[in-house]
Amino acid sequence: MKISMILDKIDENQLFVPAFQREYVWKREDAKLLMDSLIKEYPTGTMLTWETNNPPELKGGHVYDERQGAVRILLDGQQRVTTLYMLVKGDLPPYYTLDEITNDTRGLYVNVETLELEYYSKIRMENELRWVDITDVFTKKTKSWNLIKDLQDRGEDLKTDQVDRIQENFALVLSILDREFPEQTVPVKATIREAIDIFYKVNAGGVALTDAELALAQISGYWPQARERFKAKLDKLKQGGFSFKLDFVVYVLLGVLHHNGSDMRKLHADDNDDALRAAWEKLDNKVLDYTANLLRSHACVDHTDEINSIYALVPIIVHCYDRDCNLSQTEVLKIVKWFYYSQVRRRYVSQLPQKLDYDLKIVAENASPFDRLLDVIREERGGNISIAADEFEGRAIQHPLFALMRWHLKSRGAKCLTTGVNIQKPMGDKYQLENDHIFPYSRLKAAGYGMENRIKYSLAQELKRVASIVPHSLQP
Repeated sequence: MKISMILDKIDENQLFVPAFQREYVWKREDAKLLMDSLIKEYPTGTMLTWETNNPPELKGGHVYDERQGAVRILLDGQQRVTTLYMLVKGDLPPYYTLDEITNDTRGLYVNVETLELEYYSKIRMENELRWVDITDVFTKKTKSWNLIKDLQDRGEDLKTDQVDRIQENFALVLSILDREFPEQTVPVKATIREAIDIFYKVNAGGVALTDAELALAQISGYWPQARERFKAKLDKLKQGGFSFKLDFVVYVLLGVLHHNGSDMRKLHADDNDDALRAAWEKLDNKVLDYTANLLRSHACVDHTDEINSIYALVPIIVHCYDRDCNLSQTEVLKIVKWFYYSQVRRRYVSQLPQKLDYDLKIVAENASPFDRLLDVIREERGGNISIAADEFEGRAIQHPLFALMRWHLKSRGAKCLTTGVNIQKPMGDKYQLENDHIFPYSRLKAAGYGMENRIKYSLAQELKRVASIVPHSLQP
């Protein structure tokens, strides 16, 4: 199918993206490489569509009407098609809003004499007419003869070969609309489950989708509204400082339903449907908020930016779920202690699924799971988990030890020196914790911590950052 026809079918409500697909995740470099391949007439892959008169839940606001007859569902190629729509039309496709686009890949410029592609740079492009927004070429807002005239009016003596090259390059870019994307089609007789199975098999062979994303696609086959329900809850949690991706939700569901952290296929079958919906109702209405409040009130954790690995929250959430959020004060304190050590000792930095398998089994089978989980970390450390003062030496502020210090200082009533806000609260975008310089640079330089000694200067920067959140009562 020609690229121009693909884009037209989107506008004419004949080609849709199913709700079970992940969001648009391509970055600007991906978009640039796609357009470069199209200009050079390199292969750019195929697209897989499903022709059906019984479509699944669709992305965007369109509601299918059976009077439309058979429509095409885009099973593979969404990232490329979405990128092309934005670059060719300069707009978002109707199945996305701007809030749903992580990276806006519009605004790609092409040098119409060299065909070099770059995103806008004021230094390179402000006074160089040859750099043109590629969307303006596709929409014919900028035409070759107009650009040539503008260059000549500015006093440039264009040679015949330069004029020819500019005209040919404009035509070459426009010819992309006539390029064919080879299309493979799943027949009309396929069911929704069969189409999702095909989608899974197509993507399982590559690296584009994670196991959690593929599991979410399968879940959407038997619960079409799942993705939107999950996103709505994640938006509410984010407002309170706790920001998660959809992958995290899938790990939590796998944990509460199967006490497992690796076998995502356990969520694929539709015999999970009733149990998964019931589990999500409990998570949505009770457990996730309870866990967030537990972290905030007892661990002084107010936002996920402070957390080294958010997957340490999975065993906590699963335990709260299993106990219906009825935890004693002793249990809560054990959870907090284990959480701190899971961060400082980087429990989930590697082998995440396998470690979750092990830890969730302990949560399921042990009467006092967080004592045993702490023993696991202790055993990995040769029997000793104590934090020594010299562990801070040479560490940057990004190290989890400094997060632990921050949580401790919060419990002591620390305030941000810039905003004056008590740092034990959800900061939000307005009150992001800032790193203030409370020691005069002139004093540090005189003491030998200036830029002439790079090692000492680096240490001074870390010291200033840590000092920025020390309570006034503890500052020198």
